[in-house]
Amino acid sequence: MTPADLRNSVLQLAIQGRLVEQRPEEGTAEELYLEIIAEKTRLIKKGKLKKEKALPEIKEDEIPFEIPESWKWVRFSEIIDVRDGTHDTPSYTSEGIPLVTSKNLVSGTINFETAKNISHKDADLINARSAVDDGDVLFAMIGTVGNPVLVKKDREFCIKNMALFKPIRKDLFSMKFFSYFLLYEQRIMKTKASGGIQRFVSLKFLRSYLLPLPPLSEQKRIVSRLETLLPYIDRYGEAWSRLEECNERFPVDLQKSLLQSAIQGRLVEQRQEEGTGEELYHEILAEKSRLIKEGKIKKEKALPEIKDDEIPSEIPESWKWVRLGSCTTYNQTKEKVKGTEISPETWSLDLEDIEKETGRVLERVFAKSRKISGERVVFHKGEILYSKLRPYLKKILVADADGVCSSEMVPFHSYGKMLHEYLAYVLKSPYADFTVNSATYGMKMPRVGTETMLNLLIPLPPLAEQKRIVAKLEELLPLCERLTQNNS
Repeated sequence: MTPADLRNSVLQLAIQGRLVEQRPEEGTAEELYLEIIAEKTRLIKKGKLKKEKALPEIKEDEIPFEIPESWKWVRFSEIIDVRDGTHDTPSYTSEGIPLVTSKNLVSGTINFETAKNISHKDADLINARSAVDDGDVLFAMIGTVGNPVLVKKDREFCIKNMALFKPIRKDLFSMKFFSYFLLYEQRIMKTKASGGIQRFVSLKFLRSYLLPLPPLSEQKRIVSRLETLLPYIDRYGEAWSRLEECNERFPVDLQKSLLQSAIQGRLVEQRQEEGTGEELYHEILAEKSRLIKEGKIKKEKALPEIKDDEIPSEIPESWKWVRLGSCTTYNQTKEKVKGTEISPETWSLDLEDIEKETGRVLERVFAKSRKISGERVVFHKGEILYSKLRPYLKKILVADADGVCSSEMVPFHSYGKMLHEYLAYVLKSPYADFTVNSATYGMKMPRVGTETMLNLLIPLPPLAEQKRIVAKLEELLPLCERLTQNNS
């Protein structure tokens, strides 16, 4: 049961007479009702209360639920002075008296910091009819209908577009009990509210609204019980929120943990017969040297040797730390093509087509369906595509077809036998994510520089182990995504 459901269940028990027992010695609501009516009549005769139009008798088909025999159904205006604040908007002033509206009622309190001020003269005009006293109850009538507040008056203020409930006499009716009733009933009131987008309840609606009236002593016992129980429900709500937050974070944290375990050699076992990362690295360098000799790639400036204090974490003995620039074409010149020379059937990939975090292609758009100006970068099937713009979005994928892309994406491939899918997972890992995004430049549209990427350390396992890591991740990561979808 959610905290909101539990709170509503407790409030429901309270207003239906099932939260505390009934005691015959406490009298009946009928007796209390007659006392209140007598006091109300006296105040009307003295001119302290305005005589209102008689309210209709309560019919059987109006009664929403059963109440104890000692209780009585009444209409609000029979036992409470029901008024409202101003409907006009006086001129606001930099200093003066706060004008409280429904926007300022927050979780049973008044937020005076968000209230605007009006002049003392305008405040006096409003308060001539709708002065708020300590122990009154406020209730938003327009917009967010509800949010009852039992007033603890420690300053002067006025009200606008708000119901004001005042007791006929404070010692004859518990306004705390009444505020709890409103807290429960506001959901039902909202369903009965008038209007379209801007919902509202009228003063006539509120004056004739039904209230289950218990004897006064029982009202006080109900309030006492609620004041004992509701703080526990608040604590339950805090625990629930923390649990919900954990549940929401769990799939993402699990995904990060799997990727981190994968690049640290803890996701699958190492097998001696599969060789070493050192052997694979020599194959990569040999392939790179051959391509340079054949003039197929340019010789690049040598990257610095990896020092011990650079190494971010331990990896298995059979693995090797290498720099991204030493084993991939990341810094090689990219083939470009003018927009006017692109075939209509060419896949045209933009950053907006790629889902963040997963690197999944959301929509495959072809050149004929996209306005292309300037040049595009050519990429080929099997290449890694890395977004250097806002790298924290992790828009990283291995292309499953040829195409062209924005210059904000860098297509590249490895030399020798290095699995591109494995390398893409390394680039999505928490380690690479943190390292790259710690070195971006630009505030609004951060980018990662080429030097940062070339010097990025990559943990290199033997090729067979790379394949087993990728297979295990492709088995487990979809489960994390499913958990995320279930939580949303």
